Amino acid sequence: MRLGQEAAGWWREHCGSVVRNGSLVVALGRDLRELDRFARRTERHEFLSSEAVGVLEPDLAGRFGRALLFRDEAHLAPREALGALRHRLEADGVVFREGPAPESEGLTVDCRGLAARDVLRDLRGVKGEMIVLRCPDVALSRPVRLLHPRIPLYIVPRGDGVYMLGATAIESDDRRRVTARSLLEMLSAAYALHPAFGEAEVLELGVDARPAFPDNLPRIRRHGRRIHVNGLYRHGFLLAPALARMVAALLLYDERPELMDEDIPER
Repeated sequence: MRLGQEAAGWWREHCGSVVRNGSLVVALGRDLRELDRFARRTERHEFLSSEAVGVLEPDLAGRFGRALLFRDEAHLAPREALGALRHRLEADGVVFREGPAPESEGLTVDCRGLAARDVLRDLRGVKGEMIVLRCPDVALSRPVRLLHPRIPLYIVPRGDGVYMLGATAIESDDRRRVTARSLLEMLSAAYALHPAFGEAEVLELGVDARPAFPDNLPRIRRHGRRIHVNGLYRHGFLLAPALARMVAALLLYDERPELMDEDIPER
């Protein structure tokens, strides 16, 4: 959480697509225990009444008896953010090359994610699936998380009635197919959040596998002239600036990062 808060500030300073409008956590009446459990495991939130939920998000008025508001949270559109960062780097002279990395005797920072399993033997994949919907009949101004013991859901507004709906976490390295079960569960949860999502247009289905170590925490490892930065699990976009800062401090000032492992022989 500490590194995430640091990195969120970096994104806001260097990328104009950050929206700091907080996030809302809700649960259906039969799952209110999930809301209480979530509150016990988190901090810096406040409980809202049904009336307060309606003031913040009029389209959710009367749908939930209470909710949690995390006022300090933010969200961004990752594709827009990456596009803006690439443009800035190219303006500074950074060269991007597509395809396999060339063999090099110089220093290499390896950020290949799950593809680095050829050398990081304890890396595993955690499959995630998401849906992009267009639903102009629903207006949400902040991310909303719907708690459920089986189908946890979050929905993030992208503007112009477009929402990103996610995301599953399945112990699998499958990066190719979205399953019918996942689609049914996510869309059912969206419909429970607001029935208008039943008429939404499906713009995109996405699937990939997140790189994760056994404890789901990121690692920085150095093997000779190669530095591996990996295992960011579900927090890749958020934590990337914090890990980049650590790698820069290692290279420039020989400062050992807090997330650095002892050297582990490559496979």
